[in-house]
Amino acid sequence: MKNFFLLLLVFPVFVNAQNPSHFTPATFNDSGRLERIQKAMPVIEKMYKDFAVVNHVPGYAYGIVVDGQLLYKGAAGYANLEEKIPATTSSMFRIASMSKSFTALAILHLRDAGKLRLDDPVAMYIPALKGQGLTKDAPAITIRHLMSHSAGFPEDNPWGDRQLADSEKDLNDLIKGQLSFSNVAGIEYEYSNLGFAMLGYIIHKVSGMTYDAYIKKNILSPLGMNTTTYEYTTIPKDKFAFGYRYINDQWRKETPLKDGIYGAMGGMITSIDMFGKYVAMHEAAWPERNDKETLPIKRSSLREMHQPARFIALNPNYTFPSGKKLATAGAYTYGLRWMIDAEHKKNIGHSGGLPGFGSNWQFLPDYGVGVILFANVTYAPTTTINTAVLDSLVHMAALKPRLTSVSPILALRQKALAQIITNWENIPAIFAENFFDDYPIDMLKKQSAEIFSKVGNMNTLHTMVAENQLRGYCIIDCESGKLKMSFTLSPENPALIQEYQLTIE
Repeated sequence: MKNFFLLLLVFPVFVNAQNPSHFTPATFNDSGRLERIQKAMPVIEKMYKDFAVVNHVPGYAYGIVVDGQLLYKGAAGYANLEEKIPATTSSMFRIASMSKSFTALAILHLRDAGKLRLDDPVAMYIPALKGQGLTKDAPAITIRHLMSHSAGFPEDNPWGDRQLADSEKDLNDLIKGQLSFSNVAGIEYEYSNLGFAMLGYIIHKVSGMTYDAYIKKNILSPLGMNTTTYEYTTIPKDKFAFGYRYINDQWRKETPLKDGIYGAMGGMITSIDMFGKYVAMHEAAWPERNDKETLPIKRSSLREMHQPARFIALNPNYTFPSGKKLATAGAYTYGLRWMIDAEHKKNIGHSGGLPGFGSNWQFLPDYGVGVILFANVTYAPTTTINTAVLDSLVHMAALKPRLTSVSPILALRQKALAQIITNWENIPAIFAENFFDDYPIDMLKKQSAEIFSKVGNMNTLHTMVAENQLRGYCIIDCESGKLKMSFTLSPENPALIQEYQLTIE
């Protein structure tokens, strides 16, 4: 073993505790990823073109956002069939339920300002809802229930799509007349447009500004989404993408709906050029870091919005558009959908559908890549094609997730542990109080003797692979094989080794 310690990584001996200033964010260890994504764009463009033909889409626009930049964009077809006005990336499409995440963001913005709490009963702001529920023992409906589609309201897409222009008075009159419930609050996920209309009303009650004015002031304007609106009559005719329905082999123009309180669930009108800024903001929330806050809402609140809030389903045989099958689990967050697959890819986003429109956006926070698609035909299946595009991008460009940084304390413990695992002599004070109760020293010595008799002396200690800041593993090259050394540190400061494994690879 005489050469082994010359090959150990060297770390400062003064590192003996965690300090936020020592934290290094996760990074992409791949200098050619952008070039490989660019090379995949002709394939992506064709996928969207084929989608439009198969689904009789009059016009569409799309964007690919990578590392906070609208890296690639395109459009084809017509925003206005009658006048043959081409669709462009500046054409204004109604994005339907993709609007929900803006409403949820406004609620989080108010929460961060101390103006409300997510667990406030909704009846604090809409008194007519007090006491309403499926059963007498049902809990009070909270803001959190509304944001995660778990207030007990029935799924209401066909009905909700026609309420877009309703006023706040219409909403209150509906609630005063007593609502019908499908579930007890807080028990089941069930998609509710009504719940997000209530959130829009709460924003008004708390801030004194209509939901759309509050969103414009605190989210849209800071992001530079200046042309984004909820009212189609304010948009120049040559910029508005009119909606169509395909019936009997021809397109029928849909009558646009004016903005009302239900716009909080599905009324936003925007362009790829504008919405790309919104996707970039969500991407910029990752990874966790010590940088100065520069976004309209705290990065931690955005990441909170990206976490499962209400479980939806487990699908052991989810089939991607390519035919690949992977088990997936799905959940709803706050105004967004969340999915994780068996390859550990987390996918976050939302679709939108209204008479005349279909839209979708989704991104992979660990990969820094997102896709957007707007189409002006009723309920265009944009989710399916965007899922295929994102999956294709990952595989064609051979994208890898960010690598978690190796904390100084994890690296320091690696070095000290590697120095004693061959014989467990001269043990330093690096172990938590549980360690030798769980791993008796005689057992450790016996295990090491058996392992090293098979692989020989250690030659090279490789850099740690961090699973988080206090857990990870490394590979050790030996004369006749490889070892995997894994360990977990305790919550003490300085953190100590509480769990350990050494196995032959």
